Amino acid sequence: MATFANTSNPTPFAAFDSNTEFQSEADSMVTFVKRKMGDDILSVELTKKQIWACFEESFFQYGQIVNEYQARSQLSTFLGTSTGSMSGSEQKYPRETLQFLERQAEPYAAEAFVGGSSAAISGSIQLINGKQDYNIYEELKDGEGNLLYSSSLNTYNTKMKIQEVFHFNPQAAYRFFDTTSAINYLNNEFSFESFTPETMFYVLPVFEDILRAGQMDISHRVRRSNYSYKVIGTHVRIFPMPTGDQTNKKLWFRVGFAPDPLNPAYGDGTIDGVSNMSNIPYGNLDYSKVNSMGKQWVRQFTLAKSRELLGLIRSKFKSLPIPNADLTLDGDSLVSQGREDQKDLEAKLREMLESLTFDKIIEINATKSENIQRQLRTIPIPNGKAITMG
Repeated sequence: MATFANTSNPTPFAAFDSNTEFQSEADSMVTFVKRKMGDDILSVELTKKQIWACFEESFFQYGQIVNEYQARSQLSTFLGTSTGSMSGSEQKYPRETLQFLERQAEPYAAEAFVGGSSAAISGSIQLINGKQDYNIYEELKDGEGNLLYSSSLNTYNTKMKIQEVFHFNPQAAYRFFDTTSAINYLNNEFSFESFTPETMFYVLPVFEDILRAGQMDISHRVRRSNYSYKVIGTHVRIFPMPTGDQTNKKLWFRVGFAPDPLNPAYGDGTIDGVSNMSNIPYGNLDYSKVNSMGKQWVRQFTLAKSRELLGLIRSKFKSLPIPNADLTLDGDSLVSQGREDQKDLEAKLREMLESLTFDKIIEINATKSENIQRQLRTIPIPNGKAITMG
């Protein structure tokens, strides 16, 4: 009797043919399917290879559904990683990362000038006596006299975003972080420790320094700035109008350009990594690592696929002539029953996996924790274990 292992090309795709446990299960699957369909009494017109093909397809289907739900939980972790089918990744529990959230926050960080992937460049405009409007696309130049708009950083030739205008030295840096400044020198000399940078860096939280520096920057920008500006189309209007001798007087800008989403200013290999469900690194499941629940689902699905296939074979003829009568075949009912069984099995599997996605597990554990705390409140505290406060 030919077995799965010594049969040439037993399955269409040969995806699991070398797996010894799959081989053993395949031989048993033939007996299981035929007996469930009445082979000991009735004739079941299915070959071994046909049943093995249904077996392979059923395991493909099981793996697809399991991987699909696993991807729902892990896609954000895999985004940007190496693409391609890496057999074995579907059997692993990867560490969670915040790369997805950081990537989503980058454009907001760029707008706030605290990060992001867009490049910034500085340049200046030569102020002219009596001139209030300046075309930043034609007059804003770098230190070598080149137009900033023509910079290689502006890959899309997009509009420039004015990020900052420099009218004076940053007062916050001078006040808090420059240890050579007269203010900080006097603070140290007369022991005004709470105002010295040495004390603030070690005693006060860092965020207080940052907030105080920001407050000083804004205050000096509003109250002490020589100029204010307003962007009007391609021009920047300076207030008040420059007067007097403006020789060697320049107004410095820091501007940014819209980044190329596929070619950022820095090297980023994650752009060519996983981007969606189609290239997440999941291979076929390993049959030897599937538990009994999964294998039983595959058996039942194989039976349903085989029943459908037998029905399609018998549906070629609606009836067969026999002496003095016609024998009606049950092809249509077998097809209908097989497809209905497959639909029910898929629905049950999806329902179970839906309740086991990572976000649902977190919800379940949170509810469990609340219920445990609620029950613990009803347990009396043993004598001598209570702590009295006040």
